[in-house]
Amino acid sequence: MSRGKRITRQYRTRLHAQPWTSGLHSFVGKESSFLQCVEREEKIANIEKELKRLKAKVAAGERDVKRMLKPLREVWLEVGIEKLDNHEGVMVKALLDSGAMGIFVDKKFVEEHSFRLEKLDRPVEVKNIDGTSNSGGNITYELECNIFYRGHHERLRMDVCNLGRTKIILGMLWLAAHNPEINWEMGEVRMSRCPP
Repeated sequence: MSRGKRITRQYRTRLHAQPWTSGLHSFVGKESSFLQCVEREEKIANIEKELKRLKAKVAAGERDVKRMLKPLREVWLEVGIEKLDNHEGVMVKALLDSGAMGIFVDKKFVEEHSFRLEKLDRPVEVKNIDGTSNSGGNITYELECNIFYRGHHERLRMDVCNLGRTKIILGMLWLAAHNPEINWEMGEVRMSRCPP
C-alpha cells in the first residue's frame, strides 16, 4: 500500500471522528494541501529512483537507454513589463529559449498595449527555426522597457517581430548575461547569479 493511501485513510478516520462544526472545512483544506505535498514528494522520489536506474545502466555500458524520463520542454517566467514613459505595466509569460539568439517581443502584443517603439537605423532579417523568413518580415523596431521577475528588475531592449502565441522570448543573449539557476524538473528559475 502506498504512503499516500495510508495517509488518506488516517485522515478519513480522523475526519469522521470530528464533530460537524464550522472547523471541519479548515480540516478538510489541510488534508488536501497535505496530500498535495505528499503526492509531490512521491513524484520526486519516483524521479530520483528512475534517475538512479538510468545512471546504473549508463555506468554498466548500456548506451541505448530506450525508456527516458519525460523532459520538461519549456520554461516560462511570469514577468512584469513596464512602460518607460508613464510606468504602466502588464504581466505576461516569457519563454526562456536557448535556441533564440536575441530578446524578442511580439508585434501584436506591443500594439495591444500601446508601447512606444523606437525605429532601428537598419532592418534586421529574421529567420524562423526551420530557416524560413519570418512572416512579419524584417525587424524594424525595438522596444525599451523595464522588466520585473521575483525581485529582479532591469531595463531591456527587445526586438519587435511576429511570435504567434508567444509574447516574449528571452534568448541566449539574456540567458548568458544572467546565467539563471534553472530547475528543469520543476520549471523553476532563480536569479541568483545576476551581474551587479
